Amino acid sequence: MATIAEFHVSAEDTALGESFERCPDLTCELERVVESAWPGVWLAGADDDEIAAALEADPTVEEFERVSGDDDRTLYELEFAEAVCSVVEMVLDEGGTLVSAKAENGRWAVRMRFRDREQLRTVYERLREHGVDVEIGHLSELTDSSWEEIGLTAQQYDSLVAAIRRGYFEIPRKVSMQELAEELEISHQALSERLRRAYGTLARAELDMPFELEPEADGEGSGEVAADRVEND
Repeated sequence: MATIAEFHVSAEDTALGESFERCPDLTCELERVVESAWPGVWLAGADDDEIAAALEADPTVEEFERVSGDDDRTLYELEFAEAVCSVVEMVLDEGGTLVSAKAENGRWAVRMRFRDREQLRTVYERLREHGVDVEIGHLSELTDSSWEEIGLTAQQYDSLVAAIRRGYFEIPRKVSMQELAEELEISHQALSERLRRAYGTLARAELDMPFELEPEADGEGSGEVAADRVEND
């Protein structure tokens, strides 16, 4: 049965350890919708000059570019060093799918989807072999009714499953949002909005926050989406 696991790892062992040393109040959250060769990361807790200086000095960051920002946080696209990429590639090669990643106080909380507990165990052991001090936090099993229980619509669920199966969440992506939208026979904007609503629903369910179901507003693909469901979930 498919499993969602949250890994807790030190930034010092993985990514942005030096940035946290220089900016102790720094918080990070991986942006999963920005389409780029580099992953987007929302950074907060320091001003732009402090963040830029920290990233410049961080050995886990090869290059970075400021994309946008507001008073609370700033979006950067980061090219991570090979040591970071090799760990990520190892996890993905073993079958893990990255769901979300955020960090504060020098520690990352990374949520991964695995086909079964054995796959999860293998990734855990491989991380330890790589010298990563990893702890497993929250675990949850995905059942056929899980998506309904947490408030996802059928369209949101099918879009998420298609995105996972086609490698949209992998780094680097195996399919662009435009290509995925064409396969699902909806517009790029419709898919983006659908995934954003799904992310919000999943986040609220995980954080046990109240929410109201929002109707699909894209007006497209109102019937069953042709994406195959993940077997054995």
